[in-house]
Amino acid sequence: MADRDDFDRRLQEARARQGLDAAPKERGGLPGGAWGIGFRVGVELVSALVVGLAIGWALDRWLGTGPWLLLLFVVLGAAAGVLNVYRVFMPRRGPR
Repeated sequence: MADRDDFDRRLQEARARQGLDAAPKERGGLPGGAWGIGFRVGVELVSALVVGLAIGWALDRWLGTGPWLLLLFVVLGAAAGVLNVYRVFMPRRGPR
């Protein structure tokens, strides 16, 4: 048991020397600053829309269904983008 305690103490000292146990700096609860968060939100929305558009367009061409699948997947892509932005701004909970 003494070996385990000694190992834990040395491990904590090594982590402290390397800065691994330092608390992360947070600005307003979100890391990255305003520009970083704004850029991430924009990328999340646009990428989800582009993926939905591409899937809908490809399925419409393959199945010959006209604009219906394109419209459906654009709406699904927009919903996925909004959900991703929601996840960015919600605080993370610990393990359940």
